[in-house]
Amino acid sequence: MNQAAVIFDMDGVICHTNPYHSLAFKSFFGKRNLFPTEEEFAQHMYGKSNSYILKHFLGREIVGQEFLDLEFEKESLFREIYANHIVTIPNFLPFLASLKEAGLKTGVATSAPRANLDLIMGFLGFEESMESIMASENVSHHKPHPEVYLTSAQNLGAAPENCLVFEDSFSGVSAGLNAGMKVVGVLSSHTKEELPPCSAYIQDYTEIDVETVLNLLK
Repeated sequence: MNQAAVIFDMDGVICHTNPYHSLAFKSFFGKRNLFPTEEEFAQHMYGKSNSYILKHFLGREIVGQEFLDLEFEKESLFREIYANHIVTIPNFLPFLASLKEAGLKTGVATSAPRANLDLIMGFLGFEESMESIMASENVSHHKPHPEVYLTSAQNLGAAPENCLVFEDSFSGVSAGLNAGMKVVGVLSSHTKEELPPCSAYIQDYTEIDVETVLNLLK
């Protein structure tokens, strides 16, 4: 368990997808005569699970088949909107390649459905670089619960204290910290002040290198 590992969230960390999730949710809620503001999305959508988002904006618990149907409707809208706009946060793929060259294990741990992850991984071609792949279907408890990161660590053969997480949201950073891991805050959707304290912060992957990662993991 002395293996060092780096684990990435997806939305807002690998790709800046939040504007496209906003568009999908605006269409989804518009059909129901609901029109959340961008401020409401920032507070109650970014980094949150679909179960939380639907409960908050629809004003009631959404469970069982109804939840599955509504989630599929919204995420299908997202995939349709985003399919022709997939691009990484600057320098992600070269940074990932440098981690692999240094012998680090890497994983992805997202609250999004696996179909979203497959869309992005398939287009960008980084699946083979990930020794652990976790999506919403793989956990019982969503972020800020640490389950997705603790399970990722097990998959990677790394102790939590030897893992570095890249996250962009309050709930995601909290999940990494709750797992006993160090966290780099990716400031794609939030400011430093809006996140729990992280070990480092970046705007994109031109601002970090393998040496910095290894120092953070010491």
